[in-house]
Amino acid sequence: MFHVIYFSADKLVCLANTGAEMLSVSALSSQVERKVWLFIMNKFADALTYSVPFIYDSIQMKGVPAGPLEINVPGSKSITNRALLLATLAEGVSTLRGVLFSDDSRHFLKCVQDLGFETEVDEPARRVTVRGLSGIVPRPKASLYVGSAGTAARFLTAFLGLSEGVYHMDASEQMRRRPMAPLLHSLKELGCEILYDTDAEEGHFPYILRGHGFRKEQISINIDSSSQFLSALLIVSCLCDKDFTTHIEGTHGMAYIEMTLKMMEQFGVCVKKFSDSAFLTQAGQHYRALDYRIEPDVSAACYFYAMSPLLNLPVRVEHVHFDSLQGDVAFIRLLEKMGCRAADTSQGILLEPPADGIFHGITADMSACSDQAITLAAIAPFADGPTTITGIGHIRFQESDRIAAITTELSKMGIRCEERKESITIHPGRPAPSMVETYDDHRMAMGFSLIGLRSPGIVIDNPGCCRKTFEDYFEVLEECLLMQTDGGTHI
Repeated sequence: MFHVIYFSADKLVCLANTGAEMLSVSALSSQVERKVWLFIMNKFADALTYSVPFIYDSIQMKGVPAGPLEINVPGSKSITNRALLLATLAEGVSTLRGVLFSDDSRHFLKCVQDLGFETEVDEPARRVTVRGLSGIVPRPKASLYVGSAGTAARFLTAFLGLSEGVYHMDASEQMRRRPMAPLLHSLKELGCEILYDTDAEEGHFPYILRGHGFRKEQISINIDSSSQFLSALLIVSCLCDKDFTTHIEGTHGMAYIEMTLKMMEQFGVCVKKFSDSAFLTQAGQHYRALDYRIEPDVSAACYFYAMSPLLNLPVRVEHVHFDSLQGDVAFIRLLEKMGCRAADTSQGILLEPPADGIFHGITADMSACSDQAITLAAIAPFADGPTTITGIGHIRFQESDRIAAITTELSKMGIRCEERKESITIHPGRPAPSMVETYDDHRMAMGFSLIGLRSPGIVIDNPGCCRKTFEDYFEVLEECLLMQTDGGTHI
């Protein structure tokens, strides 16, 4: 096992499992440093651990900072993947700017290319161009691998299942365990033939889709386990040559549905919501190619905003604003309830910590920003009272059973938790040193790293799982912490 014991802008040191060998890379330029770090993270992802730097005491001794901690985060995963699908459905060449390059988006992009769409990719410039064909798939037969990307899995399944062609689809072991049955059931009702591989469980990858277009003008979909099912059907609904109605059961993840509807409208297709549970897509609408700027990832920004109450620091993430398409911006409002103060400035939202440095335990319905349940759980032990998170039953079916993961890892640290089917209560306490199991879940790795900033001895196992959405998270974390400590010392 390689154990990252020091990482800064000019040095990376790993300790081998013998405890005797040191791998040291010094005097690196930032570009080379990043390549070395990412090479190690990609090459030895399952064998790496990361010791979180305990910096709370150092920051408090320094007193009031001269200015806010300012961070740039990559583009939104949710917007990137929606934009990729919308660009393939549009007529003509779309240019996507500020694209997030991560495991999920690369899998999505590779699938688009494997379907025969013309693309140009410039990772350093974070730019992708896609030539769309108004809903036509260039290759009538293809074999696709979506990895662990839930958006690619659900969006491409809907697109191909309602197109003309035969497509084999497979996924990672993690994605094979995640729910697909509600979407597949709806596609079958609409006329798609679904043939499961011999090693597949019904309602899960891998399978073959034999699409025949739309054979009905309405469908019902249950979204209790994932709102992506509804987003997928809404995006492709304009391919029906008649008015199409989508009925829903459940209310989970409606903030993501609002994002989907707004992006569809930006690309030229409007959907009417004529009741709380029904959406109408009128026939004759078509997506148009766009030069499209992708917002910064608010989900990624929230880890840094959580540092404001945690470390008693003002924090600003560049170009993140309250009018964002992304529902996770609601997490900043929860931090206000805990005692922080937020102001939307021209550069981005500035979050100030509580005036007395003490933040409050709260009860929060996080159904609209459930990706941040782990983040809130990570800072909850340092609040002045219990924190209860509700409306999160569906996160048991994501990259991991996140409620169980939160309970298990906090309990290992000596923090008392009360786990229920759709909620969790976390009591205040001082977390003990612990090795955090991430369950190959990027949000566990990033969220629980926050604990180690305020309590010593927290080590993240398999930090490389962050490749899914934010591949250089720990590099960005270290760089922003260096701004708060003297000389880049890893405390």
